[in-house]
Amino acid sequence: MRVADFDYALPEELIAQHPPAERSQSRLLHLEGATGALQDLMFADFPALVGERDVLVLNDTRVVKARLAGRKASGGQIEIFVERTLGESDALALIRASHPPPAGSALHVGDGVRIEVLAREGELYRLRFHDARVADVLERYGAVPLPPYIAHAPDARDAERYQTVYAEHPGAVAAPTAGLHFDRAMLARLEARGVRIARVTLHVGLGTFQPVRVEHVEGHRMHRERFEVPQAAVDAIGAARAAGGRVLAAGTTALRALESAALGGGLEAAAAETDLFVYPGFRFRVVDRLLTNFHLPRSSLLMLVAAFAGLENIRRAYAHAIDRRYQFFSYGDAMLIERAA
Repeated sequence: MRVADFDYALPEELIAQHPPAERSQSRLLHLEGATGALQDLMFADFPALVGERDVLVLNDTRVVKARLAGRKASGGQIEIFVERTLGESDALALIRASHPPPAGSALHVGDGVRIEVLAREGELYRLRFHDARVADVLERYGAVPLPPYIAHAPDARDAERYQTVYAEHPGAVAAPTAGLHFDRAMLARLEARGVRIARVTLHVGLGTFQPVRVEHVEGHRMHRERFEVPQAAVDAIGAARAAGGRVLAAGTTALRALESAALGGGLEAAAAETDLFVYPGFRFRVVDRLLTNFHLPRSSLLMLVAAFAGLENIRRAYAHAIDRRYQFFSYGDAMLIERAA
């Protein structure tokens, strides 16, 4: 299967640069995977599409302010993008600089925080924050890590809106964007209908923005991300199944967490790392319905939704969305996909 099969042309003006005025004001394209039928809706219609016996699974990761402006000892400017923390004072990070910093060199951020470069690990660097906790430095000096296709510098509005209302566990460097459409009133409406709401955690990593660089899909290797599927989520899904309900994942990250925890055949509570790569031919064991945004051309996320809905269905749906001027990517509109057989 060629990566080129997952390409499409997107007018630049359809890349959403800002969120809608209110979270639930986005549009919603409903795709029936079994038939390919499409329906243009608003996200406010979403609760009516969720069955009373269904379970909605949310990813409650919290985006950290992962982007740090800093300087070398020589005074040269650098940017540190923390991909993940490794304990209180160590981290793995991407560094943008005129020359790669060697092991043993010192970097500085803020008003004197010293960071030592311990080693290089592929594209990332292992760093040690001296006399400071990584989380404290990010909170004080970091900036919201907006995706590279959003042109403006992050501001106070982004600090609120590039975060789900149910974010709880810090660790992501990108938002689980399907969840950005929910406000508290929407969640209350769903619960009032009797919909079960379960939570999992998958800390979205920097690799979510990395292009697929191989020619054939099967040659791609996913980055590793930490995830947890608690027993409470397993129980909620089991109860929904027993009642005849379906499993609706809010986002590709929630789906990957659930399907990673079911690779042994049945869904089990788990806390581990996953590099699960979902592309056409994948056998889904847990998720029946997927709420998601529109994804970048040639991306692993586009391959995932093609596996879920069928490649031809996704091609038609994306062509329809472009024709109807939907907004794309993180701050854009949403899709609700019913899984193809």
